[in-house]
Amino acid sequence: MKVAIVHDWLVAPGGAEKVLEQIIECFPDADLFSLVDFLEDRRPLGGKPVTTSFIQRLPFAQRRYRAYLPLMPLAIEQFDLSPYDLIITSSYAVAKGVLVGPDQTHVSYVHSPMRYAWDLQHQYLREAKLTHGLRSWAARALLHYLRGWDSHSANGVDRLIANSQFVARRMMKTYRRDAAVIPPPVDVHRFEMCTNKEDFYLTASRMVPYKRIDLIVETFTATPHRKLIVIGDGPEMAAIRAKAGPNVTILGYQPFTVLRDHLQRARAFVFAAEEDFGIVALEAQACGTPVIAFGKGGALETVVPVGEAHPTGVYFARQTVVSMLDAIDRFERQREQITPAACRANAERFSAAVFRRAFMCEVTRTIAAAGERPRGAMERIEHEFTAEELAWPGDAVRENLWGR
Repeated sequence: MKVAIVHDWLVAPGGAEKVLEQIIECFPDADLFSLVDFLEDRRPLGGKPVTTSFIQRLPFAQRRYRAYLPLMPLAIEQFDLSPYDLIITSSYAVAKGVLVGPDQTHVSYVHSPMRYAWDLQHQYLREAKLTHGLRSWAARALLHYLRGWDSHSANGVDRLIANSQFVARRMMKTYRRDAAVIPPPVDVHRFEMCTNKEDFYLTASRMVPYKRIDLIVETFTATPHRKLIVIGDGPEMAAIRAKAGPNVTILGYQPFTVLRDHLQRARAFVFAAEEDFGIVALEAQACGTPVIAFGKGGALETVVPVGEAHPTGVYFARQTVVSMLDAIDRFERQREQITPAACRANAERFSAAVFRRAFMCEVTRTIAAAGERPRGAMERIEHEFTAEELAWPGDAVRENLWGR
């Protein structure tokens, strides 16, 4: 069986690239395609060469590849995948829009539909200062075109997979299609559980508006007896520094070893964004660190609140200073109910091995429905999982691995 794996773009390592790495682990002989490839760290690719699109050769593509968004639907359709039996797309933009034939099987892992073209269009236009004028109308026309293309492109997918129940609901609104849910992998083995916590709170993120680092900094500035450490960089850095009180330390970008050290030692990790999933909250839990999270989006699937069995954190209901302060106060009253062991055990439900098992189950079922079984790929991983595990249907996978 010939397998092709298609990823939107390879520019910087992130959560989508962690998923791609595990898909390649499942199908090590697959060929890899991407619109552009400027990735410096080649480890996630397993040494594979990458077939790129014409956008790779356009001026300033390395730094301004997003500017070529209007060309991306055309570019992704130019990949000739006709020699392949199985096409797997890792999509958060256009990858799932590859052209496939009636005798090919197409499984698409969708990190999220194009949020900026769908339910978050108005938010993105505000943040990009594109609410008025000619440029605003040009942007709106482009997004209108992308919505139509994106919706139509889902017709060529045999099986959609979402990275969370939250994204699956968004996909139902967007594509009117059910999706299996397989959370992205968390490399729990890179983190060690630490039981000795220090007297500071931590947040870590790119400093962009929707991450709401500004809200976290405002909240801790309003409660000066609590210490906050912020790791990350981005366009909001100057504005966030201006809001920070003396109890808030902003470290900027830090290497992984520094981030891991702080995740292990923090009293709690604070997470204020409405994320599709939110891997960093699970990385904190892998270190035995509780999470104070905004109770919407993917956090509802990754943080177990106090009041349920084996809690790992608390939620706040609104993205306001008052609501977050209330959650911090509740956490400090209830923190003895949260153990590092419970946090670690919760994170291990999302390990890379669990992801590979669930992903291969879904691919196997999809191909079986088309009358063909991916024998070669299965033989490579059957030593890792039992026959019973590989035979689990998608609903049982979700119930046993991620249900609460």
